[in-house]
Amino acid sequence: RESDHRAWTPVSYTVTRQNATVQGLTEGKAYFFRIAAENIIGMGPFTETTKEIVIRDPITVPDRPEDLEVKAVTKNSVTLTWNPPKYNGGSDITMYVLESRLIGKEKFHKVTKEKMLDRKYTIEGLKEGDTYEYRVSACNIVGQGKPSFCTKPITCKDEIAPPSLDLDFRDKLIVRVGEAFSLTGRYSGKPTPKVTWLKDDTVVNEDDRTKIKTTPTTLCLGILKSVREDSGKYCVTVENSTGSRKGFCQVNVVDRPSPPVGPVIFDEVHKDHMIVSWKPPLDDGGSEITNYIVEKKDAHRDLWMPVTSAMVKTTCKIPKLLEGREYQIRIYAENLYGISDPLISDEMKAKDRFNVPDAPEQPIIKDVTKDSAVVVWNKPYDGGKPITNYIVEKKETMATRWVRVTKDPIFPSTQFKVPDLLEGCEYEFRVSAENEIGIGDPSPPSKPIFARDPIVKPSPPVNPEAVDKTKNTVDLSWQPPRHDGNGKIIGYLVEYQKVGDEEWKKANLTADSCPETKYKVTGLTEGLTYKFRVKAVNAAGESEPAYVPDPVEVKDRLEPPELILDANMAREQHVKAGDTLRLSAVIKGVPFPKVSWKKEDREVSPKADIEITGVGSKLEIRNTVHEDGGIYSLTVENPAGSKTVSVKVVVLDKPGPPRNLQISEVRSDSCYLTWKEPEDDGGSVITNYVVERKDVASAQWVPISSSSKKRSHMAKYLMEGTQYLFRVAAENQFGRGPYVETLKPIKAIDPLHPPGPPKNLHHVDVDKTEVSLVWNRPDRDGGAEITGYLVEYQEDGADEWTKFQTVPMLDCVVTGL
Repeated sequence: RESDHRAWTPVSYTVTRQNATVQGLTEGKAYFFRIAAENIIGMGPFTETTKEIVIRDPITVPDRPEDLEVKAVTKNSVTLTWNPPKYNGGSDITMYVLESRLIGKEKFHKVTKEKMLDRKYTIEGLKEGDTYEYRVSACNIVGQGKPSFCTKPITCKDEIAPPSLDLDFRDKLIVRVGEAFSLTGRYSGKPTPKVTWLKDDTVVNEDDRTKIKTTPTTLCLGILKSVREDSGKYCVTVENSTGSRKGFCQVNVVDRPSPPVGPVIFDEVHKDHMIVSWKPPLDDGGSEITNYIVEKKDAHRDLWMPVTSAMVKTTCKIPKLLEGREYQIRIYAENLYGISDPLISDEMKAKDRFNVPDAPEQPIIKDVTKDSAVVVWNKPYDGGKPITNYIVEKKETMATRWVRVTKDPIFPSTQFKVPDLLEGCEYEFRVSAENEIGIGDPSPPSKPIFARDPIVKPSPPVNPEAVDKTKNTVDLSWQPPRHDGNGKIIGYLVEYQKVGDEEWKKANLTADSCPETKYKVTGLTEGLTYKFRVKAVNAAGESEPAYVPDPVEVKDRLEPPELILDANMAREQHVKAGDTLRLSAVIKGVPFPKVSWKKEDREVSPKADIEITGVGSKLEIRNTVHEDGGIYSLTVENPAGSKTVSVKVVVLDKPGPPRNLQISEVRSDSCYLTWKEPEDDGGSVITNYVVERKDVASAQWVPISSSSKKRSHMAKYLMEGTQYLFRVAAENQFGRGPYVETLKPIKAIDPLHPPGPPKNLHHVDVDKTEVSLVWNRPDRDGGAEITGYLVEYQEDGADEWTKFQTVPMLDCVVTGL
């Protein structure tokens, strides 16, 4: 059984000898064994081995070592190497014993004094010129084995051979990043050469990735997981005392490029395309960049769109953009070994970044002659692109069309002499700037100039004189100078001097404050005498002065008042009610007259605003009413006299009420109305009258006529027996005036007439003093019920009828006869 198991395994049932061979055991494992005797009766008890038995081959001394070789010989040392024996005797080698024999001697002597397991040994301390043989034996736990075969006799002396070098690599080696590479070769030389590795003239040292292995005959430099920095010129040098040899290899560790160098520069940005540029990668991966891959992306989307994959330059046009959208650009570099990581730009909005240049400021004109002028301007903002040209244009002041003065470029100068002007014509000039985007807006036109020779100072004004004066002012006038010095007269300077003083004082500080040939000098002192002089001024300067011939004494002169009426002071002035009445006149006179306004010889209404100035007066009445009409007079008066003017003011308004409304010819269905025109027609012709009626029992007036121009009207369609009131109003173009109304109502009935005579009067009885009479009703009752009958009698022959009495009936008894 195995020592670590409890179960027993039978080996044989038929052994009759006192020994047995057990097969099928495992080398190195430990076993226990037991034996039992058996006869015909049965099996007896087992007898066990007391100790476990380890299964291994029988142990002997080792075989002899093999391949004993001499590796190096000097004048005082020998270096030997050997290989282990083919069979170690069943036990590990514990040491090697190296022995030597001096030629001429019989015995071998042990060279090694301590245990030695290395299979290489250098024997030192030998004598130069001696010759030796060497052998080596292996030892195990059993003992020392047979010695190896002896070496050939070896004489101690130095061997000399120049280095030789046989390389396994070419002059150039290309390696992909991450791959390993090695530079190997063989060398020889005596004494053994020293091996040195260099990279770009720097000694190569071992590290985690760099391994150097050198044997007496071979050399190797290996680099693991190469990187781009491993590229370079490698050199191996083998050198001994007799010389040296070198081998070279240019190693290029290649990879995909590094990203292009940013930032991405937006050279041009437009609303529909951009032009971008970048710098090549700092590291091309050891292989020339074959192309760039350019992509674009809307900044608000995640989808990159290809632009080009065949760009060989470091600039690219990005087309088909949407105006106002923001875009990002990313760029890859590509070589034979792959595509770099991308360079991604900042966001950029698609819009026109560069514009045409701004308009220059207003140009300045100088050095004007009769046929040329120099135009000078300042450089404007160039719109983001350099200015390449200036365009100068001219036009006559009264013309509308601008003309370019030259077709040749004007740059970089900011001035230009314009030729071919017409003498005496007035010109304006303007300038535009141009860049590669286009031509910008023109500048504002220059100040107009006349094409004439340079301006000189003018001659003095002609014939200055004092034309008027007051107690503190003097009015001067003069004629323009005979020669304006070829320049426009800007104005005049007036100066005065008190008689007896030396100082001349300026009446006006600047010439442009007196552009005309007259001036009122103010602030003088009454009663003093002054001298006056005038100078003309043009662009070249002031002329010599021209003097007023005689000194002027400052005092008032008498001049009777004078009125110059404005159009609103015509004989009759019409103004609409509610509008503003304005009356004004220019007033002259020295001293200035006293001014008074009257209305029909009375003070004007307090609502009137009266303004009096040094040159005239104005009366103004706002929101006029009819009562504001009348005769207005303006009186001006000073010590030299007085003057009065009058104007009739008619306030145009609605007319007044008609007058004397009368009703006649009353019938049961009509009546006749008459009236007179209003006393006030409102300043306008009466266009028509409005007639209305009202039943006294009703509150509403009913129009019966609104277009009658006559002052009478027949009111028809009355209801018999109804009482009516009537009213009438006049109208003109300004509206309807107030109504006039009948004082009392009228009743719609026909007019009453006396009834007809009674019929068939006769007596029915006669007495001595009385008569009984009867009669019939008359044919007509006169339009009303008969209320009674008047009975009269007359003596025969008399002229007079005597009334008896009125009776209601158709009979009567006349008594007292």
